Amino acid sequence: MRNELRIIGGRWRSRRIRFAPEPGLRPTPARVRETVFNWLQHHVAGAVCLDLYAGSGALGFEAASRGAARVVQVERNPKVCAVLKQSCAMLDAGHINVVCAQALKFLSGQPETFDLVFLDPPFRTGQVGPCCRRLEDGGWLKPCARIYVESEAGAAPEGIPANWTLLREKASGDVAYRLYQRLEESRV
Repeated sequence: MRNELRIIGGRWRSRRIRFAPEPGLRPTPARVRETVFNWLQHHVAGAVCLDLYAGSGALGFEAASRGAARVVQVERNPKVCAVLKQSCAMLDAGHINVVCAQALKFLSGQPETFDLVFLDPPFRTGQVGPCCRRLEDGGWLKPCARIYVESEAGAAPEGIPANWTLLREKASGDVAYRLYQRLEESRV
């Protein structure tokens, strides 16, 4: 069925969730999610996760299904937020909080620290670098947080903080995806 995706692992494995039929919304493909969650297999259970540019909610719902303690999904489109909230209700996912806000504006607010961040902005909008800097400079990340960044294939995203180490990277079609780990900067 159109505008549906299947959760691929965890307690909601094989459950289908709907997503809003909005232009430009591109759910992270199942094959990519499988790879990413294999990379993260020892870091999701009990984690506090932030899903910026949540869109279909694929990454946030997958993390929640695999044992994340709490997931915050940030999405600016009210129609998309409404469908995310419907999926939360259908799954009885009280540990997922949907916030209807623009990502950079959200990151200008009072920080909460996260173990795991999913960053998947619309392609070719230059939002990866500013979001990464706000995550780092604004106090949003725990000392060894992991940050998943999805972007258009080609050159590495600009604006990645110097204390983020690239752990893994891969490409699939016109999508490049990378996993970083934050290393707390040593203070001299």
